[in-house]
Amino acid sequence: MLVEPTKPQSPLPAKPDQQGPDTRTATGASTKVAAADVAQQGSFLTTAHGVRLVDTDHSLKAGPRGPTLLQDHHLREKISHFDHERIPERAVHARGAGAHGVFVANGAGQNICRSGFLKSGVQTPVFVRFSTVLGSRGSADLVRDTRGFATRFYTGEGNYDLVGNNIPVFFIQDGIKFPDVVHAAKPHPDREIPQAQSAHDTFWDWVSLHTEAQAHTIWNMSDRGVPRSFRTMEGFGIHTFRMIDASDQTCLVKFHWKPKQGVHSVTWEEAQLTNGNDPDFHRRDLADAIESGAYPEWDLGVQVFPDTNDQTFEGIDLLDPTKFVPEELAPVQVLGTMTLNANPVNYFAETEQVAFNPSNLVPGIDLTNDPLLQARLFSYLDTQITRLGGPNWNQLPINRAHAPINDMLRDGQHQNAVHSGVAPYRPNSLDGGCPFLAGPNDHPFIDIPVPVEASAKVRQNPVSFEDHFSQARMFYRSLTPLEQDHVVAAYTFELSKCYEQVIRERQLLALANIDADLCQRVATGLGLEAPAPTVNHSQTPTTPAVSQLGNTWPVAGRTVGVIIGPDSDPTDVEAIRSTLFNANVIPLIVGPHGGKIGSITVQRTYSNAASTEFDAIIIVGDTPPAPDALPSLDAKSASGHGPEMPTDPRVSKLVGEAWRHAKAIGSVPGKSSNSAAQIPAEAPGIAHGAAPSVAEDIVDFLRSHRSWDRFPTQGRAETHK
Repeated sequence: MLVEPTKPQSPLPAKPDQQGPDTRTATGASTKVAAADVAQQGSFLTTAHGVRLVDTDHSLKAGPRGPTLLQDHHLREKISHFDHERIPERAVHARGAGAHGVFVANGAGQNICRSGFLKSGVQTPVFVRFSTVLGSRGSADLVRDTRGFATRFYTGEGNYDLVGNNIPVFFIQDGIKFPDVVHAAKPHPDREIPQAQSAHDTFWDWVSLHTEAQAHTIWNMSDRGVPRSFRTMEGFGIHTFRMIDASDQTCLVKFHWKPKQGVHSVTWEEAQLTNGNDPDFHRRDLADAIESGAYPEWDLGVQVFPDTNDQTFEGIDLLDPTKFVPEELAPVQVLGTMTLNANPVNYFAETEQVAFNPSNLVPGIDLTNDPLLQARLFSYLDTQITRLGGPNWNQLPINRAHAPINDMLRDGQHQNAVHSGVAPYRPNSLDGGCPFLAGPNDHPFIDIPVPVEASAKVRQNPVSFEDHFSQARMFYRSLTPLEQDHVVAAYTFELSKCYEQVIRERQLLALANIDADLCQRVATGLGLEAPAPTVNHSQTPTTPAVSQLGNTWPVAGRTVGVIIGPDSDPTDVEAIRSTLFNANVIPLIVGPHGGKIGSITVQRTYSNAASTEFDAIIIVGDTPPAPDALPSLDAKSASGHGPEMPTDPRVSKLVGEAWRHAKAIGSVPGKSSNSAAQIPAEAPGIAHGAAPSVAEDIVDFLRSHRSWDRFPTQGRAETHK
């Protein structure tokens, strides 16, 4: 419709892929109210008090050119509300994306945990928020950073929040250091730069001095720091938790989320290009996948350990959050599967206002004495009071529990409940004794009685926390040569951005204590001498489970750019589209101009397409220079040799980037050699021939994510030994 609609009608419904929070009262009762009924109502514009308005474009003035009148209640209400629309962003994890879904338990957890949501077949609604850590709300998605992976289970026994990251270890061992690591990693306070990056002096000054951060840092410098998608990230609970079963037997566990599509990343150049072309790449990818029906899935699993007095396993202190337990020593036992199947209706009301808290526990799951976890229990609760405007943040729709609430908490800002009775205290007789304490048969939360050794008050860590390098060494030596090359390149890039040479030298010493070869290669890149290590390592085991490479995975939700020219055969294009759709892969047609080319609808153009939005590309026929292939209209056109060249230079640019990012490339021949002619036909991940077979080959290549064997590597010779 080209003109503004004028016939009144009700607000449009949410899109089919969207779902709001379950409609509950502030005290957990289901209202059975339709989601549309908690959105805006009526056909006419009103004030916040329901009075219909005839004009919202002009303030009330004393004549057309006169002063605005103070009595203009609509102006004051509209401007005043606008002035207060923003709330404080999170100090960390400010930039995020969320989705609704469901968790279905397989029953394996019943043997170790009494939680109701882990019983076989139980379906539990969930809301998940993914995030970067360092950047502001307006920062880019594909910065090198740890990602948050926070999940809320709306169980029938109350909300359970599993608040983790995509990396299994953390920078610090004790929560008292959390302000330090964040202050060091955030932009410099004098200039407020750089944004959402660790490649600066204060971060490397801190981690090189505070060497317990080295284990987390090397994970960040690996491909885990630049994930391809939220859908292809692992999640970790980081800490060790305690579970208790129906017979009061306890065990210790570490939580894992395993993505069904595998764990995949992008190259560093690709990340930088993406942040320029589409800083919302991860947000868009998640929302588009859900909207298209390619619902992302993760298995939730646990590593299980005996609940011993020393709380160690195979020499690893389970209370040290800078350590992880190799899966070869303690395999992950799958407890169920989570599927994300709906996008939020309103970003602010859901993704921004959701408030996770590690102390949101349910019967059967309890805490350990991990000193980082203990501090998080206070910090997460405390921060919501400022960020969400008072103590009743748990009554916001996205935070409301799906269980009855009778907490005796009263009043405070933004109180939504209308509490009855006169006795919000215990014991009482005036309210009939309600609320009552749960008995052992009422399935209450249990603070598991764990013996505490007699000791003195001290500010110190156990001796086992003093090993800061062996796990970083194990991680690096467990990677494939290609992944090691990426780690070397990341350290070299980051440290090259530090202005103070002493910081580079100090971090090189830390690298020497991790791996001499890693240190030497980074030092060479920085033009510095590699120092000798100051610690001795015994034989270091490896854990191939940390590598992202070597397997094949489902391809649902992957995106392929199908590049066509003005004379591309529509039959070939349709054959490719059909093959890709049948594999649940999304084809996007890239043409010389928008609109249609014959019967083919173009979704991207040579001008606006970016290689970074595609997992693979297929060129169909000839792609000669389009009329706008002029540097004055599109600077990318200057990458070629002028309008006389047979291929549009922007197509050549797309192909060249896909080639060096190890993406699959297919071509269907046209009348002359097309832009794929520059690519070696026998190279890994290259398909050439008839349209259906090329599309099938591309789908097969996508199962390995990238054709990394296209290029030689320089990783350690003794990798995986």
